Amino acid sequence: MRLSRPVRAAVPGRRGRRCRRGQRGQRGAVTAELAMALPLLVALTIGLVWLLSVGAAQVRAVDAARETARAVARGDDEAAAVAAGQRVVPDGGRVTVRSAGDSVVAEATARVEGPGGLFDFLPAVTVRAEATALVEEPG
Repeated sequence: MRLSRPVRAAVPGRRGRRCRRGQRGQRGAVTAELAMALPLLVALTIGLVWLLSVGAAQVRAVDAARETARAVARGDDEAAAVAAGQRVVPDGGRVTVRSAGDSVVAEATARVEGPGGLFDFLPAVTVRAEATALVEEPG
């Protein structure tokens, strides 16, 4: 008895499927989708890193205001206290002190520039923090 088609033995690692006509147009679809999505993912990552830097600048502004208010409230020289706050505030920031009755109010402000590049349209963000401390009695 003779078979109409020869029987092929299975070869490991080789697939016996052939592309159908409908699948031929989809051969590079994954590559094209990745090429479209990758720049978006990079832009999203840059945006998130920028948001983290804004958050870190806000924390530094809070620390600078708190440090300055505490130093002036315990009787340190105001210029020395502002200088200590200036060391903590982000680059280009400003620390001011004012008295309000029996308390001292320190304010720290700083400007955080946008990441540039694709995000050049974003404006700079100004972070601001205020700290209040009661004046301590000497003794």
